[in-house]
Amino acid sequence: MKLTNKLSSMNRLMNQSKPLYKKASAMILLICVLFIFIGVLTSIQPAYRLSSSTINDWTSQIKGSSFLHLMSMENKSFERAYPENTESIDWSDVAFQMATSVKPNDARSLLGRELPGFESYDRKILIAGEGTDYTNLTYESTPPLDTVLKDREAQMPEEEVNDKESEQNSSNQTTGDRDVVFIYNSHNRESFLPSLPDAKNADDAYHSEVNITKVSEKLGEALENYGVGTQVDKTDIMNLLVEKNWNYTDSYKASRPIVEEALASNKSLDFVFDLHRDSSGRKLTTKTIDGKEYGKIMFVIGGNNANYEKNFQLASELHDRLEDKYPGLSRGVEKYQGAGRDGVYNQDVSSNAITIEIGGVDNSFDELYRTADALAEVFSDYYWDAEKVQANP
Repeated sequence: MKLTNKLSSMNRLMNQSKPLYKKASAMILLICVLFIFIGVLTSIQPAYRLSSSTINDWTSQIKGSSFLHLMSMENKSFERAYPENTESIDWSDVAFQMATSVKPNDARSLLGRELPGFESYDRKILIAGEGTDYTNLTYESTPPLDTVLKDREAQMPEEEVNDKESEQNSSNQTTGDRDVVFIYNSHNRESFLPSLPDAKNADDAYHSEVNITKVSEKLGEALENYGVGTQVDKTDIMNLLVEKNWNYTDSYKASRPIVEEALASNKSLDFVFDLHRDSSGRKLTTKTIDGKEYGKIMFVIGGNNANYEKNFQLASELHDRLEDKYPGLSRGVEKYQGAGRDGVYNQDVSSNAITIEIGGVDNSFDELYRTADALAEVFSDYYWDAEKVQANP
């Protein structure tokens, strides 16, 4: 009788434990599936990832201090590392933004969808240079490809006498046979109205030879004079678009294999610069320094690439150094991202990849070449300072 009662009790315990066993097994399986799913999402290429533009736009603006705030809710010791004079997360603003896609402190997020053309102001100024605000950011014309490819009369730029040549060549620092900078032009036929007698506006300012590539060559020569080995790509990206039957808006997709091949074939390349010119007028793109006119510089960072923070760090450093030596030459640093924009601009290929707008459609080559020399001087200082730091940890 006692044995029977014990067996009955054991059966009841086993029957009661079965649901717990099933729940535990299901929980373990769910956790494994979740980790596998997260691993797949974080390892596949960005182009194939599932994303929400609203969530991505919101999370990309979360400051590092916000994570400290979240962790301090569980562990008060993290409060000691929380930056002073930094406001904590306003959860009501977060909830409102996630529900409506409208930022409570930024009217552009609402007006951009209601007013035609206002969406072009829905960009972010990371660093504002002299006179830079949301009404005068870089402007990029996107004419039809046949307009870009049209034959036009052009005046070849004359070589400017380099008044810094002796100073540049006096430097004995050099990268030797190593090229460490790669320069290319996704919009390689962007040209300048002073060199195109028959062109009337930015949509006409394109030429197969007299274009932004001349500025790239000048920048490459100037960097070489400072001992910084540079490779300047001369691929006609517009011809690639024709061959692939792509549109002008596919320029970055067409130039990407060029950049990837260069980096794969030369492991010394560490900096990648894509040079463009702005479509804005002369008033916004010209600066007079010591009686000489320069084409102003704007650094553009794609907000939708994995190297965004490091790319921005480089642009910020170059902006600061330009401000020190050539005050007002840099218009600052702006971030491009969001619906209707590339948001990457091939900057995910390197932690030191940036897009640089040099001058505008109304600038002359003399002005652009002065800017190229100034940028080469500033970048070479940055490069050799970084080399000294790495050599003396």
